[in-house]
Amino acid sequence: MENASLLNVTVVYALPQELFQEALELPPGSRVRDALAQSGVLEAFPDIDIESAPLGMFSRRVELGTPLADGDRVEIYRPLKLSPTDARRLRAERRRVSRPKA
Repeated sequence: MENASLLNVTVVYALPQELFQEALELPPGSRVRDALAQSGVLEAFPDIDIESAPLGMFSRRVELGTPLADGDRVEIYRPLKLSPTDARRLRAERRRVSRPKA
């Protein structure tokens, strides 16, 4: 019955060709920082800067000190290569160039 008080948490880090996903059981009072440390993601991907990496739970931004609840999914986001504005501009440019001239 002791396991009933543990929090079931998942840590996820998605790359273009690879997915890291680790299910954990953590004690109550654990925080995002604890989940990241115990998941092994920082050892598997040493290029992640834990202090500056954008983090979230179910697509909502969180900080390292955010308390965890049972069933949480801690997500590590990669930086955008293009801002949404630049991406729209490039798509519009490509459409304009590929459009046949009348």
